[in-house]
Amino acid sequence: MPAVQDERLLTTLKRTAAALRDAGVPFALAGGMAAWARGGPPTEKDIDVFVREQDADAALRALTAVGMTTEIPPEGWLVKAFDDGVLVDVIFRPSGVEVDDTLLCACDVMQVSAVEMRVLPVDDLLTSKLLALSEHVLDLGPVLEISRALREQVNWLAVRKRTRSSPFARAFFALLDELDIVQGGVAGDDGGAR
Repeated sequence: MPAVQDERLLTTLKRTAAALRDAGVPFALAGGMAAWARGGPPTEKDIDVFVREQDADAALRALTAVGMTTEIPPEGWLVKAFDDGVLVDVIFRPSGVEVDDTLLCACDVMQVSAVEMRVLPVDDLLTSKLLALSEHVLDLGPVLEISRALREQVNWLAVRKRTRSSPFARAFFALLDELDIVQGGVAGDDGGAR
């Protein structure tokens, strides 16, 4: 794993994983930290974990019990915890991915900073990031960095097919081709599914 520039993220990740594990809340590391765990770029933004919707309240209670400040924002697809200025997004309804037992079982169990946890598969990670893009949230930088670093681990045709409903994802795939990030390209070849 590449170095993480902010040790506070790792400390909060360990506390979050231990709290959820001890409370019996199944979770998967997602977002930039999951990409980092798989060899992607370091992140300094926040920590994302995926939980089943029915476990969101238990996750909040577990994080509150270890001293984190928690809140339920109006978005309706996540809850938040704060640990010494570090944000933990506990996401139960991500874009394009259903958090259920099947997804959790598909995750690789990995050692992340010496703590064993499930890590979201890279295809699901990219799918959720691409489908979260919108006119109001259109930062391609992080997903581009992850794609470049993890390109050999991705089933590009599957991710393209899963995200084809999004004009932002289609534009992203054109960008991948223009930058020659994926050997052989992926923007125009999805088996005819458009």
